[in-house]
Amino acid sequence: MQNSHDLEGSVISAVKAFARSINSGNKVVADMSLLVEATSQLPLSNLDYWERLIRWEFSSALDSSPHPKWKIFSKPSQLLSWLDLISWDGRKREKTLRTISGPAPNSFFIALAIRRLNDWVPQVREAARQKLPLIVNASDPEYVVEAICSTLVHWNSWGRIKEQDKIALLKIISSKKTGNILKLKIINSTSGPMASLFSQVGRTDILDEYVNEIAENAVQPSVRAKAYRSQFEKRMVWIEGRKWEWSDIKYCEKRLVPIVAERKLYVTTPFIELLKRSSCDRSSIVRRVAAEFLIRELDNLGDKSLQFARVFALDKSPSVSERGKFALKKLEKSLV
Repeated sequence: MQNSHDLEGSVISAVKAFARSINSGNKVVADMSLLVEATSQLPLSNLDYWERLIRWEFSSALDSSPHPKWKIFSKPSQLLSWLDLISWDGRKREKTLRTISGPAPNSFFIALAIRRLNDWVPQVREAARQKLPLIVNASDPEYVVEAICSTLVHWNSWGRIKEQDKIALLKIISSKKTGNILKLKIINSTSGPMASLFSQVGRTDILDEYVNEIAENAVQPSVRAKAYRSQFEKRMVWIEGRKWEWSDIKYCEKRLVPIVAERKLYVTTPFIELLKRSSCDRSSIVRRVAAEFLIRELDNLGDKSLQFARVFALDKSPSVSERGKFALKKLEKSLV
């Protein structure tokens, strides 16, 4: 992986080469090969920055690169490209979306198209809703999932996205074509906000049949904990957004609090089986969730309650053993 300075240099160089290709007048279709190669190396975690950089460099390069003499007199219309998805001109962004056909060249350009659902021009958002399904269906599913993962964890901060725009993206996520790849991404990723992604994908039922598999096999403990919690509670919970709430009216102080939404999750694994598996997990984060739900269900598990409480009380993690000891005390009081 290149460092950020090298990445920036290669992207700027590729953008300028692409602009020269457009202005050369020698090709019916401009050469995007260098641009695709450069943007394929970009991390999708900072798309705001890359959009601004590429937009500026592309616009400057088009104005400064030499034009063929015949173009000066004929003034033909400029060829629209994937980079025009981030044009300064809203009409050009809309026209580009409606003109694009065929697959996206990589995940970066799919992410740019998805981000148009948060565009400040309503007509661009409408075009994105209409064309995104076609772009996604034609593109490599791996690219699609990579783009979804990079945008979905941030979309609660999108101030212009409307409900119909969210529905359009959720329909894309709900596709069987992406479901299995999403599952593997969430299970196998060693870093990144996969637990948050799992929560947001939980708005749909695309991963419902895989929740048990995710609970057992996900690399990240926070993801396994989230999957077990969802099964224990028999619901999927996610943050819908945030709102300001008064914390101290006297001093005019406010704080941002999350807006939580949920839907029912149908679970076939028995509670005891879930408790047994989660209590043996290698991470204390997951075992703590198991101990929490043992306490909630102490009165309903019979002799099993005492067995699990003793196991948790002897756990090497203080946060887990504290819950186990608390469960033992509650059981002792109930026997008096």
